[in-house]
Amino acid sequence: MRAGRTWLFDLDNTLHNATPHIFPHINRSMRTYIERHLGVDAQQANRIRLDYWTRYGATLLGMMRHHGTDPRHFLHETHQFPDLQRMIVFEKPLLHALRRLPGRRIVFSNAPRHYAEAVLRITGLERCFDALYAVENLNYRPKPQPAGFRALLQAENLDPRRCIMVEDSVSNLVTAKKLGMRTVLVSAGSRRSPCVDVKIRSVLDLPRHCGRL
Repeated sequence: MRAGRTWLFDLDNTLHNATPHIFPHINRSMRTYIERHLGVDAQQANRIRLDYWTRYGATLLGMMRHHGTDPRHFLHETHQFPDLQRMIVFEKPLLHALRRLPGRRIVFSNAPRHYAEAVLRITGLERCFDALYAVENLNYRPKPQPAGFRALLQAENLDPRRCIMVEDSVSNLVTAKKLGMRTVLVSAGSRRSPCVDVKIRSVLDLPRHCGRL
């Protein structure tokens, strides 16, 4: 593989496991935010959170479109952690695996910048990447919206045909594939999709699959 390629990595559930501790905390924080700002009970707030996430790919977009929510305030309030370091589940050998990949490496996340920077700092991943694009950098147009992808490509002057998107979300890889990128799905499941070029269980497995990309 030529070193001129650029790797675009999702953050949560791709570079670390957010499922056990971080995602439940964020979901509770979003539910509480919706309760407080929309004046609904917990059950209704949870329905709204899930509905917007399903329809738009991010609860934030539904809150912005239907309630005029300030995205900066929403993201700040819903991404506060009492002890983020204890909540992160991360495999340290990942640092070595990433350094073996030829080309540039960019984190491309729907998360807010303050949270993404904290995760990268705590794990040591910040030393493995050339840039971070959080949802603020995408003008709050998160994946899988094509506009967010195009904002990154334009800012970095990248040809999508020379990019490889590494993600745990098939819907995000659908957009990447349509734009001309090569795609890697990080998943322990058996699901297959025509938009996926390579499927791996962990980013630790990525270096040995470089020849297929």
